[in-house]
Formats: sequence, C-alpha cells, structure tokens
Amino acid sequence: MNIPELIGHLHPTLVHLPIGILLLASLFQLLALKPKYAALHAATSIALFLGMISAILSCISGYLLSLSGDYDEELVDTHKWFAIATASISLIAYLFNRWENEYAKWVILLMIPLIIITGHLGGSLTHGSDYLTKGFSKDTVTEKEIKPIADVQEANVYADIIQPIFETKCYGCHNKSKKKGKLRLDEPAFILKGGKDGEVIKRGNAEESDMMKRLLLPRNEEDHMPPKEKPQLKDNEIALIHWWIATGATFDKKTKDLEQPEKLRPVLLALQKEVKKVLPDLPQTPVEQADEKAIQKLRDSGIIVFPVARNSNYLKVNFVTVDSITRNDIALLLSIKKQLVWLNLGQKKIPDSLLGLIAQLTNLTRLQLDNTPITDKGLVSLQSLVNLQYLNLVGTNVTPQGVIQLKNLPKLQAIYLYKTFISSPDWPMLKNSFPKVTLDTGNYYVPILETDTTIVMPPQKKKQ
Repeated sequence: MNIPELIGHLHPTLVHLPIGILLLASLFQLLALKPKYAALHAATSIALFLGMISAILSCISGYLLSLSGDYDEELVDTHKWFAIATASISLIAYLFNRWENEYAKWVILLMIPLIIITGHLGGSLTHGSDYLTKGFSKDTVTEKEIKPIADVQEANVYADIIQPIFETKCYGCHNKSKKKGKLRLDEPAFILKGGKDGEVIKRGNAEESDMMKRLLLPRNEEDHMPPKEKPQLKDNEIALIHWWIATGATFDKKTKDLEQPEKLRPVLLALQKEVKKVLPDLPQTPVEQADEKAIQKLRDSGIIVFPVARNSNYLKVNFVTVDSITRNDIALLLSIKKQLVWLNLGQKKIPDSLLGLIAQLTNLTRLQLDNTPITDKGLVSLQSLVNLQYLNLVGTNVTPQGVIQLKNLPKLQAIYLYKTFISSPDWPMLKNSFPKVTLDTGNYYVPILETDTTIVMPPQKKKQ
C-alpha cells in the first residue's frame, strides 16, 4: 500500500471531524448573538479554524480514496464538489469571523445545509442511496427473505437461487454505488466482467475461480470474502455458488437443465417450499343485490343479516338471537342463496335433517356448526358445498368416519374439530385424508414464562 492510498483509507476517520466541529461552531455562533453568551465568540473562532483544517484534510483524503474506483463515479463527483464547497465556506466563515465581518453569521448559516448534504452524499456512497429509509422497508438486504420456490427443478438457477445469495451477502460492497475492488455483482454483465484483478469466475471451473478461492479462505484472512465483520455465507450457499460456476455460470437456465451431483440434491431440495395457495374469502364474481323483502322476512324472524363487507352484495347470516331453529327458518335462507356466503348456526339445536337444506346453499365459504348435536349422518349432506373453505365442528358428535366424507371438497382449507369424538390415534389417518387442510385440534397449551405475572395465594385453612 503506497502513501496516497494510505491517506485515502484515513478518509472515513477524518470525515467525521469537520461535521462535528463545524456544526458545533455554528451552534456557538448562534448562541453568541445573545449578549449573555458573547464570550462564546472566541470559542467560535477556534472551532471554525479546527473545522476548516479538518474539512480541507477530509477533501484531500476523500479525493485520494476516490482514485481507487471503488465507488459510483457520478455520485463521487457530486460528493466531491459539495465537500470542496463546504471546505471553502468554512474558510470564508473563519476569516469573516476573525475580521468580525457583519456577514459572518450568514456564511455560517449557509455552511449548515452544505454539511448536511455533503454528509448525506457520503453516506449514500458507503451504505447505498436508500440508507436513510431502508430501516423502514421490509425489503432490505439484511432482512430480505428468499422467496419460496414451489418447484426447485423449474426454478431459474441464477434469478431464484444465486442472485438472492449475492443480494443478501455481497451487494453491500459490490453494487452500483459501492464497487469494492471495482467489482459489481448486481448484474450479470458486471459479474462476468470482474474487478480490478480480472475475472472473478471462470465458467465451468469453480476451483480456479477467484470468487470461490476467496469464499473458502479462512475468515481471518485479509482476502476472505465477505469481510469477517460482515454476515458470512452458509456452507449450503457456498455449495450452490460452486455448483453454479462449475456448470457454466449461466443466467437463463433452469435447475433441471443442469447436471446435479448427488451431494447437491438435498441442498436443492431444501430450497423447495410448498407455496400454499390462499383462496379469497369471498367469491370474485359480482352478484346482484338480494331481495329486500326476503332479507326483511329473515330479520322479522330474529335472524341477523349483514353484508360481509362494505359495498358488497354478499351476505352473512347469524342465528345467535334465535331461540330455536325450525325448518322454515332454514328454508328462508334459500331466497338469498346466491348472496349468502357466511352462515353461523353455532350453539343451536340443529338436527341432522336440516343439513339437507343447508346443503343447497352452495355459495357458502364459511359454516359454523360448533356446539350443535349434528352427527356423521348430517355431514353427508355437506358434500355438495363445493365452495366451502372453513367448517367449524367444535363440540359436535362427529367421528373420523364422518369427517372423511368431506375430503373431496375442493376448496376446503380448515376444519375445527376440538371436543368431538375424534381421539389422538385418529389424527394421522385424518391428516393423510386432508393433506392440504388445516385440522384444528384445540387443546392449546400456553406455557408460563418467567416474565408472566403470577399471583401466589396462601393455602386455605380447613375449617375445624
């Protein structure tokens, strides 16, 4: 390392001095405007002198650092001129303050926004242009989650597997704004171009690729990548990059198109996650408004009828205020069967015979039958509810044999089966019958934590 390069590397240390000292000088100047703080005038002059010297030294070291070519040239150029302007204004401010020029305070005030802008541009060079806002974003480099791969064999090797690794572990130093070693890893063309030492990957030859050599160096080695203070690649990630380079470092091929060594197959399979498709809770096709007379007739019977959402013609019905449900009550629902999607009959004495009428409400997506006396005999009728997604059978008399009758419902997502005639040995069989359905068994256990408040009661004395 030569002397100019050494001085350039001192820039991150020197650059904080003018920021702090010149802002402090500005504060002293503002306070000195009041007679009781007039004594700060001398301190202002000293602070301006020190800030000016440190600003000039920062400009020199920053210029030498920029010669490395590790940063975005356009952004460096803007940062450089703002830094020179800040140093120049600090010199003028110091001289005006010494000469007690009436414009000194205005020059110092001008210096404040210049310091802020120059500092922001410097931060953008080292941390990226979004460094101020990325803490509020869910899509930051450090927090970004690799999207689930439904079928790893159909995945694009670079876009779906390799690029997310680079993005989370390499973009911090090798991006558009910061090009450490004149290397960018954020676009295919730059990856192939390499850095100041030449190519970093040799297509088809992972062992001779500089990227792999640096990844495999001991962490305390100076040339190890990523730097030891940065998040490190996992063994599986290194294996994937090695495989990608060894198979030609392509950017357009799918996993199935590349040779897959036996040792790598479990690594690839671990990337594969089942993407569970969540169906919309309401039908996507619009429906005409229900007959107002039919709705009023239901309400006159004590049945609660409401739209499921604002500006929606789809309806939900609740029998919570009805003491006893008759066949005529259920028959009234047929007049709004197109619009009815949510039905709550929980806590009511519903016989199995009424489920035959409910089975005609084929637009239902939610049906609550919890704590009703229905049995397996009634569940047979529900096989026609092809749009049903959620079914609450908590506290009913159903058995595993009855529930299995519903396994062919195409849109079913969840069945709630707590306090039924289903026991622990039955669950494996039910889960095999409903592989894509959540079977809620209840019996939740909430652990007591050390941070919980616990009330300790004294033992009660037995009455003599």
